[in-house]
Amino acid sequence: MGHKVVVFDISVIRALWETRVKKHKAWQKQEAERLEKSALEKIKEEWNFVAECRRKGIPQAAYCKNGFIDTSVRLLDKIERNSLAKQSAISKERDKRSSEFVLELTGEHWKELPDSLKEQTHLKEWHISNTLIQIIPKYIELFQAMRILDLPKNQISCLPAEIGRLKNLKELNVRFNRLKSIPPELGDCENLEKLDCSGNLELTELPFELSNLKQVSFIDISANKFSSVPICVLRMSNLQWLDISSNNLSDLPQDIDRLRELQTFLLYKNKLTYLPFALLNLKKLTLLVVSGDHLVEVPTALCDSSTSLKFVSFMDNPIENTQCQDGNETMESEQDRQHFDKEFIKAYIEDLKERESVPSYATKVSFSLQL
Repeated sequence: MGHKVVVFDISVIRALWETRVKKHKAWQKQEAERLEKSALEKIKEEWNFVAECRRKGIPQAAYCKNGFIDTSVRLLDKIERNSLAKQSAISKERDKRSSEFVLELTGEHWKELPDSLKEQTHLKEWHISNTLIQIIPKYIELFQAMRILDLPKNQISCLPAEIGRLKNLKELNVRFNRLKSIPPELGDCENLEKLDCSGNLELTELPFELSNLKQVSFIDISANKFSSVPICVLRMSNLQWLDISSNNLSDLPQDIDRLRELQTFLLYKNKLTYLPFALLNLKKLTLLVVSGDHLVEVPTALCDSSTSLKFVSFMDNPIENTQCQDGNETMESEQDRQHFDKEFIKAYIEDLKERESVPSYATKVSFSLQL
């Protein structure tokens, strides 16, 4: 029994498929033309265009004229470019206006303030850092609009008495300079809110006249040679932050509870042997940092978990400093070390704030090390 072989002409099959392909392409073309003429498709296109314009903050008046919407892509690009250019111009103008009231100097090539500064008494802020400037001139009293004096890490050895005439001054930062005293006239700056004299290494007291500064909420006098909390500080009724770490304190005053608004109290690296019970009266105190090297007595109530106080103790190991023949090098090394300590404790405090509360074991470990 034989097999039948069916033979097809391949040209016939190809012609059949070519016909079907042509018909499908023709249908696609007709459908595209129908959609192009369709009002529904036009509405959809306009809606997407309006949504894109709104997303980019383009006002309706820019693309809608007499009720008709121009959906040109080039129009959208043009509007966006104009909008960005306008925003950039506004930003530059704002920065320009701001810079007109701000003085910024940095770098060791600055050894004194420029002479032209006398004529710029409209300035509201001075930001001078990492220079070799040693003197702040007496004509600073002419800058009656001054609000911020930011003068860290220079070589300033004294502040002029005329600084007390800056009645609008709110912030004074003279940390890591070479100051040995603070002028009592600073007490006349009744609107002062922040004072930072840390890292000068030689400050031993603050003038009593600073008691007049009732608006101060921040005081940093760390890394100096204070043997006690200045009396003027105890009279600052609005004080919320006090850093007197890295000094020579052997005890705290019994009336420390006068600082009823105090929230942060930094005392690490001193010579404290005990903490007074008066600390328990500071109801708003949430952070107390103490160097535990010499502590032999602590109010047990500070360990009470029901209080809002975060108590942290560091077991600091003193490091013998190698004496250099050059006194300047010794001071620079000490300042660098103090600066590192401050940056470390700052990072630690920020970490505590992020965690919102200290784990209970932190307090337990601190006291076990002390005892």
